[in-house]
Amino acid sequence: MLDRTANLQLVDEFVTSDSLKRHMLAVEAAMRAYAERFGQDIELWGTVGLLHDFDYERWPDAPDHPLQGSEILRERGYSEEVVRAILSHADYLSDRYPRQTRLEHGLYACDELCGFLTACAMVRPQRLEGLTAASVKKKLKNLSFAAAVHREDITRGAEAFGVELDEHIEFCASAMHRAKIV
Repeated sequence: MLDRTANLQLVDEFVTSDSLKRHMLAVEAAMRAYAERFGQDIELWGTVGLLHDFDYERWPDAPDHPLQGSEILRERGYSEEVVRAILSHADYLSDRYPRQTRLEHGLYACDELCGFLTACAMVRPQRLEGLTAASVKKKLKNLSFAAAVHREDITRGAEAFGVELDEHIEFCASAMHRAKIV
């Protein structure tokens, strides 16, 4: 199912946190932009980005997230491609669901970075507008800033996705800005 209205209804059913919704919308925006850039299915990539954490509030502990959500998605008719991509974004499931496709690598590459970009934007008066890779990388070095973000996931994700880190940072920030996420 690649119907954005239905996807948003699923998000509203399971997610109450505005910050989690913002994160999911940010990842969706980045994934849609990359799908367009690479000539991929924009709705498929957007669905994966939007729904990747829909079960996190109810089941925040590994491996319940995203295993519980994957069962819900299957019950509701989502394709195995969507389910598998979402399962592959969890490092602790990499033995069962290793990232293999460009879609799976894209989700992993965008997930932590979009969270970090949101944190960067929230402390800037102009939010995402004009955010540069240099300023983001400077914040990445400050381990007390957005301390929950796994920095190594950002660099490892970009590398596995085959995009240069500076370009990846600015591409995702631009996608989020265009979508008016932050």
